[in-house]
Amino acid sequence: MTDKKTAKARTSAPGEAKSPGRPTKYREEFPEQARKLCLLGATDAELADFFEVNPDTITEWKNVHEEFSVSIKRGKLQADANVADRLYQRALGYEHEDTHVSNYQGVITLTPIKKVHAPDTTAAIFWLKNRQAKQWREKQEVEHTGNLLDSLLAAVDGTGLKVVP
Repeated sequence: MTDKKTAKARTSAPGEAKSPGRPTKYREEFPEQARKLCLLGATDAELADFFEVNPDTITEWKNVHEEFSVSIKRGKLQADANVADRLYQRALGYEHEDTHVSNYQGVITLTPIKKVHAPDTTAAIFWLKNRQAKQWREKQEVEHTGNLLDSLLAAVDGTGLKVVP
């Protein structure tokens, strides 16, 4: 049995091969795959599932392989920016070109049209609650100063009610 006081943990510098142990499953193509998955909204747990590793392994790969970490950050940042842009457009309302397809007596007609989407109140409220939380949150914080018991006793005093200990 190894004495805990004298046992030394094996450590290695980032990028340095660890031995002995199971060989890494990490591959050169993983950063690009991870970036694409993050563009689709994948979480670290979902990345771990895709790469068939433990979520802790994803964390280690991010620490050891800079290109993997950077790819994940870029994918998540771009995906978040895309969603924020679409939410913003919905909040304000937007227009876009489209084509109406019709079929009358076997003749197909393509008509260019402009679709108009009205502002979405729910999207606007969501945006404001997250961007300006202090002004738009529903929960109001009330700060109470003083002693609550003294305030209650003062309110009861003079009413004729008795305070029973």
